[in-house]
Amino acid sequence: MKIILAAAILSLSSVAAFAVEPDGAKLSEIIVKIENTADVKYIDEIEWNNRGYYEIKYYMDNGAKVKIKIDPKTGESIRR
Repeated sequence: MKIILAAAILSLSSVAAFAVEPDGAKLSEIIVKIENTADVKYIDEIEWNNRGYYEIKYYMDNGAKVKIKIDPKTGESIRR
């Protein structure tokens, strides 16, 4: 009985370790919004953070690098 209980607890904890899928605003909509911002030259990197947001790195026309975190539910920038 203890082995079955331990196996059940172990399997539940391993499921919780996976990142939650993003829902809400589509990534393509978020990208378009960023690209349509004045002075954005190009988006360099997009990552899904297992804490529930996108991390996006892009460059401005003047060469400045910008890193932002986007809430996938609202499509808006967040501060964390």
